[in-house]
Order: sequence, then structure tokens, then C-alpha cells
Amino acid sequence: MALSADNLKQAIRQAGDLYYRLVLLAGPQGTGKTAVLQALAKENQYPVINVNYQLCKGMLELTRNQRTRQVERLFKAVVGSVPGDVVLLDNLEVLFDPSLEVVPLRLLLAASRNQTLVASWNGTYKDGTLTYAEPGHPEFVQYKQVEALVIPVDHDGHAD
Repeated sequence: MALSADNLKQAIRQAGDLYYRLVLLAGPQGTGKTAVLQALAKENQYPVINVNYQLCKGMLELTRNQRTRQVERLFKAVVGSVPGDVVLLDNLEVLFDPSLEVVPLRLLLAASRNQTLVASWNGTYKDGTLTYAEPGHPEFVQYKQVEALVIPVDHDGHAD
């Protein structure tokens, strides 16, 4: 099945009834996640947040120690400041920076309590395990039993 805005709209409806209203598009870079988010945003007037840009802008004047202490608050403020019930998140790489000392999935789940979040996740989802980066990489994380709707996307831009 090809990943499409329609598939995503169905997942958004499903997520609206869950405790954590989080939908993750999990696939390697270059699989069309951003294009689908952009199409969905245009069709439904959903806001899209470039997380890297917004968080880095907010942390620019902070010291390294301040960034570690403020990143969760800044992330929640960025997401919470956007009007609407559905928010699309792209470019999440900064959340995986080991120096920030955050658990990216926990941060996304916490923020999804008040709004449905749809996030592009540069990683894989196989057999119930969500990963980011490769083992041995400083940003590698792996989660089992993910409390989110995960749509795996392959290199051909197809949802599994």
C-alpha cells in the first residue's frame, strides 16, 4: 500500500481516540514522509513544524547546561503554541542529540496528550520495535511496545 494523505487521515482519526494521540511515519530518509506531510498540511490546513529549526532557534542563546534543562519546556511550548487539533512534525533529528539528554519518544508522547501529533521518524519499525539510527551510532535508540500508531514506510514510499 502506498503511503498517502488518505492513509494518514485515517490514522489521525484513529489516534484521536487514544490516550497518546501520536502517529509516527517511520522510515529511512528519502522515503517520502515529508512530501506526504506537506500534502496533508496543504489539503487540511494543518500546521507543519520544522522541529530542528524551532528548537535550535529557541536554544540559540542558551548554554549547553541550559539547553539540557530547557529542551522539554521549549518543545512543549513550540507544539502548544500552534493552533489546531492536529500538528505535523518534521525534522526531529535534534531531539536525538545525546547532549540534550531527552528521551525523544517520551517527549513526543507527552506532547500528544493535548493535540494529535503526526511526526516523521527517520528510522524503522519492525516486529513491534521502533529504532532510530544504527546500533553503535551515538544517537541510536530502540523502543519496544510503542504507545503510538506507527506507520512503517519502506524505500519505495509504501506503508507496510
